[in-house]
Amino acid sequence: MRSPNWTHEPIVHFLGLGALVYVALTWGGQTIDPSSRVIDVGSEQQAELSLSFERVMGRAPTDTELDARINQFVRDEVLYREALRLGLDQGDAVVRQRMVAKMEMSASAAAEAAQPGDAVLRTFYEDNADRYSGEVLVSFNQIYFADEASARAALSAAENADPSGEQISLPASIDAESLQEVQTRFGGVFVRALASLEAQAGWQGPVQSGFGWHLVRLNERHRVTSDFEAVRDRVENDWRSAEIANRKSRAFEVLRSAYRIEIDR
Repeated sequence: MRSPNWTHEPIVHFLGLGALVYVALTWGGQTIDPSSRVIDVGSEQQAELSLSFERVMGRAPTDTELDARINQFVRDEVLYREALRLGLDQGDAVVRQRMVAKMEMSASAAAEAAQPGDAVLRTFYEDNADRYSGEVLVSFNQIYFADEASARAALSAAENADPSGEQISLPASIDAESLQEVQTRFGGVFVRALASLEAQAGWQGPVQSGFGWHLVRLNERHRVTSDFEAVRDRVENDWRSAEIANRKSRAFEVLRSAYRIEIDR
């Protein structure tokens, strides 16, 4: 008979092993001290965290930075105590951080070995489409002017008809070219300005280039999306990394909920 899916969750393994250790200890008359469920981050501990930050950064931490250090200390302390509770330190002269790492590795082991199907990966791919998008292509028309004042005057008069500009060797129309190609023709300043223009909004500008000034009508801007099969391996690696992070977070929240955190303010 096949066991339910939830029995394979690392969180269940965590709690099950912890319960066995608890029974082993209490059966012999040694109970777990309830005070060990209190993590007291007093002024002395906070001073130590602040000093360690200052030694590395060369300055005292801000309130936000100190809060981050306290949160990390609490996280490490929870995982460290649970590692001791599960007997992960027995027969192994490891430091506190090594035990924390063991606890986190236990939470991520199942995700590292998981083999997600195409449906799972395609969903992840679609939810993170921007991550797998390729280059940006743009289509636009441009009219050239030697100076900014002439370009602005032409834009003001362009409400009812297309403005007239000056002759230049640059193409008046660009169709589905990459930003790199546009930069080769018009320069980096022009390409950066394109990012602020709205598509299908008529003539806009003036936009500066290495040649002078331009009025630009941005017809389309779109990003080419990579085919799923072409990036499948990358999607699977990204999915596994995200799954490991999620499982670690869930396991930690389950363990942390058993503690009362006291922080002097």
